[in-house]
Amino acid sequence: MTCLGRSIRKACFLIGLPQASYDYRPAKDRDGELREKIRELAHQRRRFGCPRLHLLLWREGIAVNHKRTERIYREERLSLRSRKRKKTAAMNRAIMPASARPNEKWFMDFVTDSIVTGRRFRALAIIDDYSRECPVIEVDTSLGGDREVSVLERLTETRGLPDAITTDNGPEFAGRALDERAYRRGVKLNFIRPGKPIENAFAESFNGRFRSEVTTA
Repeated sequence: MTCLGRSIRKACFLIGLPQASYDYRPAKDRDGELREKIRELAHQRRRFGCPRLHLLLWREGIAVNHKRTERIYREERLSLRSRKRKKTAAMNRAIMPASARPNEKWFMDFVTDSIVTGRRFRALAIIDDYSRECPVIEVDTSLGGDREVSVLERLTETRGLPDAITTDNGPEFAGRALDERAYRRGVKLNFIRPGKPIENAFAESFNGRFRSEVTTA
């Protein structure tokens, strides 16, 4: 166009380039903040898929179409994948802040054992981080998310609920039933990092003593 004095239309015609392609300019990325928020939520809730991450966005007041969430979820490659565990270098332990009063933070964890007939059972233990008190141990052959919710509802009537509950990433704790009930009650669920039981150290220690002193007695 500069050397021969041709117009844009004529130059595009001569080299076989559609003028629309020449005029195209990349649109600005409008998903920057939303993309960052989805990555943050996916990092916090590692077991959550796209639909549940979309629900968390709505809870935080981010009204967005589910198709837009799904597109960003795919582009960021956040789909849950099962990977082989690799040996990694030891990392510095995360120091968990201590509670300043009762009912500020609870720990929840399961103990699994079997009776003399060989049938296995599970015990759900809840421990107060401040007082080191165990207000309930729920025992049954099957304890799912709905059962956890009913245990917490019973505790609500006798001592109230804490500000936060710390658990591991087991399917019973990361399931929809506990998540919805905690959200309605204003209780924050804190999930430890996968493979880091030290972040739930007191619950692990309690479970070890409970298993040795009670279930094997």
